Amino acid sequence: MTSNTDLSIHHSFLPHTDPEASLTFYRDTLGFEVRMDVGYDGMRWITVGPQGQPDTSIVLHPPTAAPGITEEEGRMLLELMAKGSYFGVNLATDDVDETFARLEASGAEVVQEPTDQPYGVRDCAFRDPSGNMLRIQGR
Repeated sequence: MTSNTDLSIHHSFLPHTDPEASLTFYRDTLGFEVRMDVGYDGMRWITVGPQGQPDTSIVLHPPTAAPGITEEEGRMLLELMAKGSYFGVNLATDDVDETFARLEASGAEVVQEPTDQPYGVRDCAFRDPSGNMLRIQGR
């Protein structure tokens, strides 16, 4: 088996239930730049990413926009999101404590204060406006 070293993570996807709240959180609170904001059939897909890292993005998408999802499945997805157990992403920062203080002061929902984990990282956790878990660890 050969390895393909030219692969990179380009887009990750997180569902959103409120495009304006998500846009405000990712752009204004986290400081991500908005790369695309596309509406279709009453729904919005918003692509955001860290400044200076144009090849890494998060696409905030309507959770029930996938073809073939039944109404019952859609309700289940929304329930999982509301509990914060559906999706998440890990971010990294040079200063976990400073980043935590800034996000907490913004009113972001705190899940875990900065903690030295037994597996060797210092991290904290928040939820975005749709309930997605954001873990932020030190580099």
